[in-house]
Amino acid sequence: MPSKKHPPEEVVAKITAPLPLLTNAKPAARIDLFAKKLRFCCYTFDFQDPTSQVKEKDLKTIYLKEVVEFMEESRGVLIEPIYAMCFTMIAHNLFQAVHPNNPNYDPDEDDPIVVPEWPHLQLVYTFFFRVLESPDFQPSEAKKYIDHHFVTDLINRFASEDINERECLKTAVHRIYGKFLGLRAFIRNVVNNKFLEMMYEDLYFPGVTEILEVLGSIINGYACPLKREHKQFLFQILLPLHSTPNLQHYQAQLVYCVVQYLEKDPTLTEEYVTKFLKRWPRTVAAKEVMFLGELEEIIDVLQPSEFIKVQRVVFLQLAKCIKSEHFQVAERALYFWDNEYIVSLMEVSSTQIFPIVLPGLLQVSNFHWNSTIITMATNVIKNFMTVDQKVFATILSNIKQKKKQEKKHRAELTAKWVKLNAIASQSEVTLTLKTSSANAENKR
Repeated sequence: MPSKKHPPEEVVAKITAPLPLLTNAKPAARIDLFAKKLRFCCYTFDFQDPTSQVKEKDLKTIYLKEVVEFMEESRGVLIEPIYAMCFTMIAHNLFQAVHPNNPNYDPDEDDPIVVPEWPHLQLVYTFFFRVLESPDFQPSEAKKYIDHHFVTDLINRFASEDINERECLKTAVHRIYGKFLGLRAFIRNVVNNKFLEMMYEDLYFPGVTEILEVLGSIINGYACPLKREHKQFLFQILLPLHSTPNLQHYQAQLVYCVVQYLEKDPTLTEEYVTKFLKRWPRTVAAKEVMFLGELEEIIDVLQPSEFIKVQRVVFLQLAKCIKSEHFQVAERALYFWDNEYIVSLMEVSSTQIFPIVLPGLLQVSNFHWNSTIITMATNVIKNFMTVDQKVFATILSNIKQKKKQEKKHRAELTAKWVKLNAIASQSEVTLTLKTSSANAENKR
């Protein structure tokens, strides 16, 4: 919908003549007066310049507050012409160009951004919600205006860096998804495309966190068995999102969505965990810590039957993390032994898990540079001993035997290398003598 932006001066002169209060108007005239005020609120003004059109901005604020209150308290307001006027006003105000992103803005360090037009936008969003919540609201009537274009424009607004606006957008999308069954598949498709643009075109998109929060609620409502489309979203969208450079901004929401999937359909666990571990970060310790956090949350919701399927690949990765030179990675991996449920799962599968992690724990407890990590690893080893001393002794004996064999193998390789060196040296001496003899013969 086109925006009526910056009306000509002669039009402003006409529309700024204050209209009477809705509460003072006769009941028969209120709908018409309500429509006039909505029409005025369609106009948008330049908020970048606080000194321009002050009178018009103040009047629009008054009208917006009035129409919000009128929509909340009145009944029988939502008739055919009013639907059109309501959504025209909403679209003209919300679907403006998003302010260009500040390349130097850091959401972790800088204060939250508040766009200058937010006081008006907040009232528009409030009015939008009052319309959707009205007992008179009929989705069959509103679908003429809340269509594919409206939904696309609404989701595009998540590019706003104003967190207040993104929170309102989250509420709006969630309510539209709940009321308009015919738009659900389209909303999911628009979200898919938005995430794909962000991931593969390297676009900065501030609203990922809020969209994932909406998706968390949507996934929670999925019926089982899950549709193929829903499974594809897990593996083609949520999984690749782990590889983006801004993961720390929305990791909690992303993990929540993943956990919802695995709780809904535990049979997805083995495939998801295997593919998740293949994306494990190799050079960014902070990201590795985040992956360890997600892995723990996943294990927390697994049934023992599903845990058995992934225990080997999971603890092979944990064993690597325990031996990490970065103390935060090693520390986060060792915290798995503070989780009672995970420890109980390990105890059941001790003969499979202990041999994987014990060598790394012994190495760390003896040679790690960080004293805290040494203490934590030592405590884990003590816990292993108390869980099943016989199994622990057997595994320890096997480790010692393996090290002995490795030492013997290294000694044999060293002896072979010394022998080869001796042979090479003897060959070099023989070659030198032959060369000298040949040169002497030639001189004669």
